[in-house]
Amino acid sequence: MDLSNPNLTAEEQDRLSAITRGLYIGGDWLSSQKGQTIAVIDPATETIIVHVHDATPADGIRAVEAASTAAKRWRQTSPRDRSEILRRCFELMKARLEPLARLISLENGKALGDARSEVSYAAEFFRWNAEEAVRISGEFATAPSGANRIIVDYQPIGICLLITPWNFPAAMATRKIAPALAAGCTVVLKPASETPLTAYALAALFEEAGVPPGVVNVVTTSDPSSLTAAILADPRVRKLSFTGSTGVGRILLGEAAKHVISCSMELGGNAPFIVFDDADLNVALDGAMIAKMRNAGEACTAANRIYVQSGIYDAFAAGLAQRMSALTVGPGLDEATVCGPMITEKAVAKIDRLVEDARRKGAELLCGGARANRKGFYYLPTVLSHVPPNAEMAREEIFGPVAPLSRFEDEDEIIARANDTEYGLSAYVFTRDTVRGMRVAGQIEAGMVALNRGLVSDPAAPFGGVKQSGLGREGGQHHGIAEFMEAKYIATTI
Repeated sequence: MDLSNPNLTAEEQDRLSAITRGLYIGGDWLSSQKGQTIAVIDPATETIIVHVHDATPADGIRAVEAASTAAKRWRQTSPRDRSEILRRCFELMKARLEPLARLISLENGKALGDARSEVSYAAEFFRWNAEEAVRISGEFATAPSGANRIIVDYQPIGICLLITPWNFPAAMATRKIAPALAAGCTVVLKPASETPLTAYALAALFEEAGVPPGVVNVVTTSDPSSLTAAILADPRVRKLSFTGSTGVGRILLGEAAKHVISCSMELGGNAPFIVFDDADLNVALDGAMIAKMRNAGEACTAANRIYVQSGIYDAFAAGLAQRMSALTVGPGLDEATVCGPMITEKAVAKIDRLVEDARRKGAELLCGGARANRKGFYYLPTVLSHVPPNAEMAREEIFGPVAPLSRFEDEDEIIARANDTEYGLSAYVFTRDTVRGMRVAGQIEAGMVALNRGLVSDPAAPFGGVKQSGLGREGGQHHGIAEFMEAKYIATTI
């Protein structure tokens, strides 16, 4: 194991050694059957942090077997007992916030401030679902004829395959694991190969909190297509929950359809950020910095198209450029860093391509617009003005620290432009006119709309999109757990 990052303490090196002993299956750390490994790269230095085991399709089936062995006992565990275990997961995550945040920064590159926020957010899914686990209820009614009773019971859907992305390695995992466990399901988690360390650290933490062996299993692979196809083909697997790109989501939906597997899909976004003339300029700028620069723009909810009404456009553009150009760029583990590196060289190349395309088509560069002159996968915080609608970044997720600005004149125009996309995950509206804000929010085709704020996510609210942005919801009063349950109707005369 090569722990070449000088920012790692001896304790962190020991912790990494403990969580990279193998695939986490049935409460044990097992070697991959093919004996190969995957290098985990530090995006701040382009050096290898550590190697993790590379799972084969047969390893995936081993994980399904472990989940199957644990399934009956776990679904029969009382809601109160499941709730208490989930609560302990929350408490341990809060107690280990700093080491978990440092691990996220190390493998993902995000600034420590963002990483700490992610751990807190991720932990909240366990607290929320611990509270909801004891409130799962059924239905009882008299049939309209009066001749019989209708009883509806909600039962665990079964073994779940959870596939999570690299940009929020803790939160995307807990947002799926917590409601699945609360519902009484067992799971196989396949984290992104770029950021597997957080998932393994969480698995060890869950074990410490009392999650029984086999209830949560974690496998990493360099061949996700073969692994997921094998798992989905196993008749014991009844649920797929995926967060990632729309393109990959379409492929997985096709694979799941072969076996009639229930799917929850949280896919890509192309979020419009709309600022009306009457908006509070500083509130709008604060919101833009959060919506655009959370996790350095590597978020599906990130503001991807920033539309500003003509009367406030120049002031907003100048203010945003000033704020963006002042951000400190550097390694995530550096306390001064606000904008860390991108996840890979490929990600940087994509951002650079989108920026150059917009400039060729007439966009004006206000700040940034280039790679940072240093080792690592960095791109400077960038603001582009007068981005034309035919620019590729108007259609494609940027997934980086680039804010493209466009001018608009009236409400009808901007609603049409905001909805002119195949995506519909999130949107942002800024105005002092509450009536107009609610009216516009109601007409935007998105699963989530933030009104005068730059952050939309909340474990207590249903997260998800419409159109090509996904199927189903995560979080919320009952939506998140409902995704992992099935309704059983019992007809009786009693």
